[in-house]
Amino acid sequence: MLRTAASQNLRNFSVNTQIKCRRLEGKVAIVTASTEGIGYSIAKRLAQEGAKVMISSRKESNVNKAVNELLQEGLSVAGTVCHVGKAEHRQKLFKETKSLFGGLDILVSNAAANPQAGPVLDSDENVWDKIFDVNVKSTYLLMKESLPLLKDSKSPSIIIVSSIAGYQPFDLLGVYSVSKTALLGLCKASATNLASYGIRVNCIAPGIIETKFSQPLYQSETARQISLSMIPFKRFGKPDEISGVAAFLASEDASYITGETIVASGGMQSRL
Repeated sequence: MLRTAASQNLRNFSVNTQIKCRRLEGKVAIVTASTEGIGYSIAKRLAQEGAKVMISSRKESNVNKAVNELLQEGLSVAGTVCHVGKAEHRQKLFKETKSLFGGLDILVSNAAANPQAGPVLDSDENVWDKIFDVNVKSTYLLMKESLPLLKDSKSPSIIIVSSIAGYQPFDLLGVYSVSKTALLGLCKASATNLASYGIRVNCIAPGIIETKFSQPLYQSETARQISLSMIPFKRFGKPDEISGVAAFLASEDASYITGETIVASGGMQSRL
C-alpha cells in the first residue's frame, strides 16, 4: 500500500512539476491538432523547452483559445487555422510559420479522425476514406510539403503520433487502428529516405490517454473496465506523459534515433 502511494505521488510530481529543460532553445515547431488533448500538451511542452510553436486546428475559436492560454504563460506561440486535409490550409500553415518564426525544425503530425466506431469490416467506404485521408494521406502530405523548410534546418525532426492500436487493433476502433498501423510503416519508409538529409523521423504510439478523443474507450463503466484490464499499470495515461516523449524525440538527446516508435502505453502489448 505504501509503495503504491509513493509511486502515485512520484508520478504526479513528475507530470506536474515545472519544466526546467531548455533542449529546444532556438527551434521552431509545428504541431497539428494542437488546441486540446495530446496535441496541446505537446505544443506546450515544446514551447516550455524553448521552441517557438505554431498551434493549429480546424476551428479558429479553438486556436485563439489555446494560443491565448500559452501566451499568458509566457510561451512563444502563434496559431493558424489548418484542416490538414485541405492543401490550401497546409500551404498557409508552412507559409505563416516561416514568416513569423523564420523556418521550421520540428514537425509533429498529430491530427486524426475517427468518425465511426466499430469493427473494421463493419465500416462504410466513406468512413474508410475519411480516416485514411486525415490520418495517413495528410500526414504524408505534411511531411512532403515540410521538406523545403526542414532541409534548411540544422537539426530537423518529424514526429508522427500513431497509437498502441497500430500494434494491437481495438475492435471498437477498427479502421482507425489500421490507419495507425500504416503510420508505423510510413515512419520506417520515410526515415530511410530522409536520412541523407539528416532529417529524423520517429513515431509515438500512445496507449489509452484520457482525452476527449479517446472517451469511447473509458466513458462507460463496461468500456472502462475492459480497457483497464489491458493495461498493466491499471490506469489511463495523461497527455503530459506523451508530450515528454515528443520533447525528447525533438531534442538532440535523440540525435541518433530515426525510424523508431516509442510506445507509451502503461505496459500494453505492442507487437505486430
